[in-house]
Parts: sequence; C-alpha cells; structure tokens
Amino acid sequence: MKYMQTLKTPIGFVTLESTQTHLTHIHWGRKPEAGKRSGTPGILDETIRQLNEYFNGDRELFDIPVHIEGTAFQKRVWDALTKIPYGDTISYKSLARWIKNPKAVRAVGSANGRNPLSIIVPCHRVIAADGSLGGYGGGLKTKSFLLDLERHT
Repeated sequence: MKYMQTLKTPIGFVTLESTQTHLTHIHWGRKPEAGKRSGTPGILDETIRQLNEYFNGDRELFDIPVHIEGTAFQKRVWDALTKIPYGDTISYKSLARWIKNPKAVRAVGSANGRNPLSIIVPCHRVIAADGSLGGYGGGLKTKSFLLDLERHT
C-alpha cells in the first residue's frame, strides 16, 4: 500500500509518497491522493519534519529510510548525489568522472532528471560545466532557490 501526503513548502507544494516504512517519491505540486490509507505512517511525518528543518536552515543532511527503484547506473548516480556536500555544486561532467564513467555525461544528466527524491537526494546541486543551472524537475527558479538557501545557511 502506498501513502501520500502533500506539503506546502517555500517552493510550492510537494507530494510525498511512501510505503509504511520508506519514502519512495517526492512529486512536484499536488498529486491526487487516491488509494491513500487513512492515517499517516511515521515515515511521512518524519519526512515532513526534516523537510521543514531543511527549509528553516536547521538541517543539512537527511536520514530518512528511502526505497528507490531504478537501474544500477541510476542508483550509482543517485548515491553519488547524496555525497555532494551541502551548499556545494558539481558539474554533470565532474559527476560522471566521480562515478568512474567519464564519458557518461548525458547519461548522468538523464539519471539526474529521473531522480524520484528531489531535495532528499540533492540533484539540485548538479550544474552545467559553464556554471549555468542546467535543468531541474521543479523548475530553474526552484533550483536557484534551493542553491541560495544552502549557500546562505
């Protein structure tokens, strides 16, 4: 059974999706909560608490149990994203080198774009080699907000 809850944040609404024990997705905007069981599992309560702390500048790392489905390559990229320090950025090219696949710059970008746990798995910290923001599922205004939040905390 999946559980969903929508949260209003400084960057707009996000809808959290989980199993009873693991966070599985963060969707941008409001999503229909069809199939949601009554009551909220503790994992969603904890995610909301940690996201609120993040947006208040009181949290740099998340320690929420997650379950992410993807290819082995995507999981390698997503794991690497969690190791980019708070407030730092890295280029797609550098990230490809970091995961020891320097020719996979486009594939790294694609995996980044399919990250199901934006913010928690901080894909917003990846930028283009020329310093421009590149893309972001939540929009460039959101990516800029998140980077500014982390730089000023």
